[in-house]
Amino acid sequence: MTVTGPGSVFARIDQDVLGPPGATRPSLMVYVGSRALLLSPEESRRALYGPLRDAVLGAAVWRQAVTEALREPRDGDGTGRLFVVWLVLPGLYRNLHRILRLWCRVDRTDLEAEAVLAVLATLDAADPDAPDTGGRLIKEAVNRMWAYAKCVTREIPVVEISAFAEARNATVPAEERPRPPEGWEVHITPPPCREGLYATLRFAEPRPRQGGRRTGTRLSDLVLRARRHEEADLIGALVLRPAGARR
Repeated sequence: MTVTGPGSVFARIDQDVLGPPGATRPSLMVYVGSRALLLSPEESRRALYGPLRDAVLGAAVWRQAVTEALREPRDGDGTGRLFVVWLVLPGLYRNLHRILRLWCRVDRTDLEAEAVLAVLATLDAADPDAPDTGGRLIKEAVNRMWAYAKCVTREIPVVEISAFAEARNATVPAEERPRPPEGWEVHITPPPCREGLYATLRFAEPRPRQGGRRTGTRLSDLVLRARRHEEADLIGALVLRPAGARR
């Protein structure tokens, strides 16, 4: 039997089904051919998952456990349904631990709760006489754990949603935006048309040399060439000014 954490959902189910030491535990009467066997909870699990498990006896355990669970009244204590969930748990541990290894953000308690909900939902429509009732219960619980884990990994954690929203929606006026201590700003004003600005803009830096070495670069050395056909319409205006200068 796999050990579960003291605060986990599976651990609480173990405690509810098995009870404290010396407490009366539920038993299951199963029928295999002409034989009637009274099994304890541990014997029922060994019939399903033990190294010497018997397929015929295991099918009888699932059949009887699901039958008794479905016979319970809706306003009953749910002992039979809880017992079916307890029988399913060993079939979930491998995938449970695999998910927790893959995604550290997934909370184990939530993952176990999703598995239990899947078992209970599938149990409502289960057929006790079906050949693989137990396997279907386990499969639905495993699928729901994986689906929940993948959903959680797509979520974006936010410490304070109000602060996140304010930062995202905040607008800073142009005059208050931080500017570099030195450099140049380029302001392009396109024509008032939906087509936008269509031209090839080239910034060229002359490279005069004195004695085989390049001279320093000044503002007058930067040349803008916006090439267009002589008869074409004006495509816009471009202004180059020092960073932070008044417009």
